[in-house]
Amino acid sequence: MSANIQPRLRAKILVSDDDANVRLLTRQCLEAENMTVVEASNGPETIDMFVRERPDLVFLDVEMPGMSGLEVCKRIRQMPQGESIPIMIVTGSDDRQSIDQGFEAGATQYKTKPVNWSLLGRDVQYMLRASNAFNALKRQEDRLRYLAYYDPLTSLPNRRSFNEQLNRILKRCQRHNSHAALLFIDLDHFKRINDSIGHGRGDRLLVEIAKRLSMELREDDAINYFSDRNAENQNEYGTEIARLGGDEFTVVLSDIPDTSHVETVARRILRSLSAPIALQSHNPVVTPSIGIALYPQDGTDPDSLVRNADTAMYVAKAEGRACYRFYNEEMNAKAVEQLKMEEELRHAMENHELELRYQPQISTDTCTVVSMEALVRWKHPERGMVPPNEFIPVAERTGLIIELGEWVLAEVARDCMRWQAQGLPDFRVSVNISPIQFSQSGLAQRMADILQRAGMPPHRIELELTESAIMTDAETNIEKLRQLKDIGLALAVDDFGTGYSSLSYLKRFPIDTLKIDQSFVADLDSPDGAAIVDAILALSSTLNLRVIAEGIETEEQLRYLLEKRCELLQGYYFSRPAYPEDVPALLRQDYKSLLNSVAVAE
Repeated sequence: MSANIQPRLRAKILVSDDDANVRLLTRQCLEAENMTVVEASNGPETIDMFVRERPDLVFLDVEMPGMSGLEVCKRIRQMPQGESIPIMIVTGSDDRQSIDQGFEAGATQYKTKPVNWSLLGRDVQYMLRASNAFNALKRQEDRLRYLAYYDPLTSLPNRRSFNEQLNRILKRCQRHNSHAALLFIDLDHFKRINDSIGHGRGDRLLVEIAKRLSMELREDDAINYFSDRNAENQNEYGTEIARLGGDEFTVVLSDIPDTSHVETVARRILRSLSAPIALQSHNPVVTPSIGIALYPQDGTDPDSLVRNADTAMYVAKAEGRACYRFYNEEMNAKAVEQLKMEEELRHAMENHELELRYQPQISTDTCTVVSMEALVRWKHPERGMVPPNEFIPVAERTGLIIELGEWVLAEVARDCMRWQAQGLPDFRVSVNISPIQFSQSGLAQRMADILQRAGMPPHRIELELTESAIMTDAETNIEKLRQLKDIGLALAVDDFGTGYSSLSYLKRFPIDTLKIDQSFVADLDSPDGAAIVDAILALSSTLNLRVIAEGIETEEQLRYLLEKRCELLQGYYFSRPAYPEDVPALLRQDYKSLLNSVAVAE
């Protein structure tokens, strides 16, 4: 709500009836409930009054001369301001057909005559409260939709938007037998510059980079993400700019006439981004390294095109930075390294090189550890500890992720039963499930069998699924989630906010917990980052879901989340992921003094 618009203190009701006595009785009932009433006696007048008065609710008689109430209802629903307004239709007909016609016309509630005047005010108040609640949820949904598709810092399309649009562009190129190019842009030495000038100025630098990209690429080429990209008459080439995160940007050129056009664009980007940027007393020079992959010769699907453009970008960095390089087959050394990683991962799973760590989740209510997240680690005999972000994608690509996921669940169950035998209190353990594992048929039964063999009660396990995994074929996944719930498992949406869950589906999914992604927690010091976290906390409260904030590393982040009454907290600020033998000590730890000291600190 803008600053110059004051909230309406009294609800305004538009009463439409050709009977003056009915209008009078209705006015008396509603004014007794402290509502403002405006009147109309026929259809056209009702529509005119609706546009002029902008009421909060319409009380509409069906049987009016000339234009019927049903027709008025339909016309109101066709107006932008009438899409969600509550409409109470009143009629003397109580047969099923008449009622169906009323709801088909757009009625919110259907009342038959004679009206119970003593209850009318209560009914209208109920409809207004329901409407206000719906509109509040709708605003949250709209906000999350924007945050799902756009980078809050630069307002450029984000990674999700980029992935979906690249897929559309390649399908369109395939239909028209045309060509496209993907430019993968990474800023040289950005971390060093960011640490030097400060993260606040670093953010402003990224905003300026985004502006230069948008201005340099001709405006008439740019296509907004929400425009109709499938129109057959779009024959001219265009550009799609996105920020994938950090200092990574992409440009997609569609329907390119030849590679010389791509080179022209790359040179323009180099020239524009390499010019000094004025940031108060600093004038940093940031150069880009650009990797270019062409469709179809360098890849016919989004994954291969992105992978090859990324490879070319690293070659550009290795060959001096501040330049662009086209992908070629000689750049496949990285692919060979990935193949080696696959072989070593298979060996690791066969030779028990994988280990589990447990990171505690602290309740702000009890100030104790109430649950843990199980995290898999790879202790390589030569490389040392291999980060999960290196070997998990390999496991997913090769299908090993299914075997890995089942091993993790079985190992967690064995650890939990061992802790139980030691007399430790029961607590819930979160286990990550990959989209590939989730897509398996018979998943619930496989989970139940693993837990049964270990003697582990299912209610002690919470499965963490990514937002994108459950939103892919959402209708089918609702049933799959219910099957998992039926065997006693709790369900959490991991990395919530990084994708986009439709509010209507989110209400239907039988989930228990939302996890705020650590990238949003890390960005809490910015207004946009805080706004995202606030929106997720509000949404979880509205839907009565538990909420966990992960990746807490600083006192400032903790204080903010305590002020916002976040239910569960997780991150290095409390504990790094611990060995199984260290879990008993974590369970005995009381965090009350720590949380209280942060909450009261200035």
